[in-house]
Amino acid sequence: MNGSGQREDETLIEMSETTGGDNSNGPLIESNSTVEFELPGNSEIDKQLQSKDSVFFWDGVRRIDFVLSYTDEPCNQADKKAERRKEFELHLQKAGLELETEDKKESENGKTFFVKIHAPWEVLTTYAEVLNIKMPIKDDDLCSPSENIVLDCMLKLFKLPNSVMNPEPDYFTAPFRKDKQELFRIDDQETFFSPATRNRIVYYILSRCHYETEEGKKKFGIKRLLNNGTYLSAYPLHDCQYWKKTDEKNCERFTLYKQWARFGRFYKEQPLDLIRKYYGEKIGIYFAWLGFYTEMLFLAAVVGFFCFLYGWVTMDESMSSKEICDPHIGGQIIMCPLCDRSCEFWRLNSTCEPSQYSHLFDNVATLFFAIFMGIWVTLFLEFWKRRQARLEYEWDLVDFEEEQQQLQLRPEYEAKCTQKKKNPVTQEMEPYLPVTSKAARFCFSGTTVLFWISLIIASMIAVIVYRLAVYAAFASIMENNLTLQPVSNLLTPQLATSVTASFLNFIIIMILNNLYERVAVWITDMEIPRTHLEYENRLTMKMFLFQFVNYYSSCFYVAFFKGKFMGYPADYTYMFGRWRNEECDPAGCLIELTTQLTIVMAGKQIWGNIQEAFVPWTMNWWGRRKTKNHPENLYSRWEQDGDLQTFGPLGLFYEYLEMVVQFGFITLFVASFPLAPLLALLNNILEIRVDSWKLTTQFRRPVASKAHSIGVWQEILNGIAVLSVVTNAFIVAFTSDMIPRLVYYYAYSQNESSPMSGYIDHSLSVFNVIDFTNHSMPVYNDMNVTSCRYRDYRYPPDHNKRYQHTMRFWHILAAKMAFIIIMEHVVFLVKFFVAWMIPDVPSEVKARIKREKYLTQRILHEYELRKLKEKLHENNTAMACDKEFIATKGKVQLSAAM
Repeated sequence: MNGSGQREDETLIEMSETTGGDNSNGPLIESNSTVEFELPGNSEIDKQLQSKDSVFFWDGVRRIDFVLSYTDEPCNQADKKAERRKEFELHLQKAGLELETEDKKESENGKTFFVKIHAPWEVLTTYAEVLNIKMPIKDDDLCSPSENIVLDCMLKLFKLPNSVMNPEPDYFTAPFRKDKQELFRIDDQETFFSPATRNRIVYYILSRCHYETEEGKKKFGIKRLLNNGTYLSAYPLHDCQYWKKTDEKNCERFTLYKQWARFGRFYKEQPLDLIRKYYGEKIGIYFAWLGFYTEMLFLAAVVGFFCFLYGWVTMDESMSSKEICDPHIGGQIIMCPLCDRSCEFWRLNSTCEPSQYSHLFDNVATLFFAIFMGIWVTLFLEFWKRRQARLEYEWDLVDFEEEQQQLQLRPEYEAKCTQKKKNPVTQEMEPYLPVTSKAARFCFSGTTVLFWISLIIASMIAVIVYRLAVYAAFASIMENNLTLQPVSNLLTPQLATSVTASFLNFIIIMILNNLYERVAVWITDMEIPRTHLEYENRLTMKMFLFQFVNYYSSCFYVAFFKGKFMGYPADYTYMFGRWRNEECDPAGCLIELTTQLTIVMAGKQIWGNIQEAFVPWTMNWWGRRKTKNHPENLYSRWEQDGDLQTFGPLGLFYEYLEMVVQFGFITLFVASFPLAPLLALLNNILEIRVDSWKLTTQFRRPVASKAHSIGVWQEILNGIAVLSVVTNAFIVAFTSDMIPRLVYYYAYSQNESSPMSGYIDHSLSVFNVIDFTNHSMPVYNDMNVTSCRYRDYRYPPDHNKRYQHTMRFWHILAAKMAFIIIMEHVVFLVKFFVAWMIPDVPSEVKARIKREKYLTQRILHEYELRKLKEKLHENNTAMACDKEFIATKGKVQLSAAM
């Protein structure tokens, strides 16, 4: 909200104060700390005649648009809080709102007061104009897209009834104007503004209403009163109970639960228009995005599953696995010890089963799927832009961005920024934050974020040290333990270390998440962002940057660092001069990356669903224990909602964050795990129903708010999409074994009938045991080994360039770099071409937007022209009457003179 808008709002409140909050409903009577309205002819209302499940005042006429609750406290602060409440509620009445207080004796626990708030027609129309809310003016006269009867019959199973999918007819809309009410389709004043719009308007007033303190300082906002304990809660009411209908005409909560929130409806489409009508556009567009993302995941999941199936079918045809498992090839190759001194020499065929399973994810289909996902993510983002543009039009959000920037000035910004300056655009005085204060706050915020990122990196290094420390122990134990002999072929020291480290890393991630969430909110509040949009964007960037490093750092380590800086047996590389860097399995590091990705991704999704579903249900169950023995008529609608959990202003933020982190898993590292989109698809099918179930049954009704898009998350998704092309190219080149195999196939193979035979021997170098240093020399050499093999491309000990990299190493490195460049350029070219071919806004939507603007201008023009004609006609009539009066008067005077 700009300076002029703020002053207009204050002027409205001042005008209400001068009129004393008079209202056509009747005279004012005092009741406790609020003012109640007495209906004509009803000196006292019989409360027993009305169900306590009603969403109306006790008169049964005025709808409850918002509820405040508080309790009497036997402490020194009670008088101060009571004074704040009295002043605040007085200013609410002066702003035009009507209040009705429910005494604590009427409450179930006998301790809680409930202040019910109603916004009369005059207040709604005034603030609808201030907030620039669009309302219907004319039926939509454009033809809907032609329906495909065959397709509709095929998809009938997934469809919902039209009354649920389209709860309202299509209208052309225009910003509401109080002085032009006859232009709008006002059939009934009680239903013209939806409950979502009504509670949005009331909350706008609550967040800006002033109250005085004993120091004489003017403070305002319900958020401040909630923070200091003056009120316990502030919330709009659900329209009914979710499990049964009431006497209300429209019981949208029950419809949403029955048609949307039940888990048995997982295969049904979402009633987005009804969600938007009940919860507001911001929540509606989240579920629209989540549903569209889930639909697009179906295609990626199918392709990924077939790529995995290809690896499964061809697993026995892998020549590398055959040679490793062959007792005459792999069984005769003696490998160098996996750790210093305590580990023994081992035979290559001991890793037979892991090498077979690695083929599931390291095959030609991996390359195809990596390229496919680079194109898929572009299609997803471009088609979502089109879907979003259609929703913007259908939900009257086309011109919302400017409105959001101007009208949603944060009350905290107005309260804390006491200095004012003239806005060069509006020429109005408005609050501002000095540059020096802003710079100091940003510096502190940046330092805090860097500190926490450093903490994550330190924790990741600690996990790496754990890997290095326990790797030698696992290698020593598993080689000599007869108990583990049956699973030794499957559970290698590398895999055991990777699995335990992954679980440890996941636990650290969860702990750091809980700590950093509070820090991020605190430092964002400290920065004092100007608007709600700016606040959310800053918090989003901080949280995502943290989550990116927190969740993906371990995957980046396994993909791009593990086994890449090993050295060789005569000159191993050590971390901190103590722990020897771990090496990849002879079958490659890809299987370990798959393990890491699966544990972190699946663990996060399972834990997230448990938290989202069971935590609010458990807390609500615990809170309802005291009411289970009471009859239902003693448990009012406002008390039922008051006992539910709060869906705070950052509720959607965490939902988006969860999905975007998942999006990173299935795009950044998808080349290592083609089944990742399938896991994400199954999770999201459940996620939609969990989110809808908890929102409908376990949470209070959120305050409706608008959003024209998914906001800064769109830019984050675009960034992940670009980065995913690079990471997958590097995974295929450096983490998988595909490029070395291709180089061997085309450049070094000498067997035409079986080109890949001899590859294992080709990829292993020879080391002379006598060249071990004292620090790394094995204690035991029961096999009397004189030479061993290790995974690298180096000259043998009898060569004049002993242990230096061979030309094969540089040949393979050049091939890897060439592959990265080619793959990136091909995928980026396709991405940009697809993005260019698909327009962001459908042509049909463009035509409808133009038609609506044209029609609105014409209606307004005709209205002004009609008013002008009526005014001219009235003036002409008045002039004619004056002339007739003058003529008549002259005749009378003439007659009198004669």
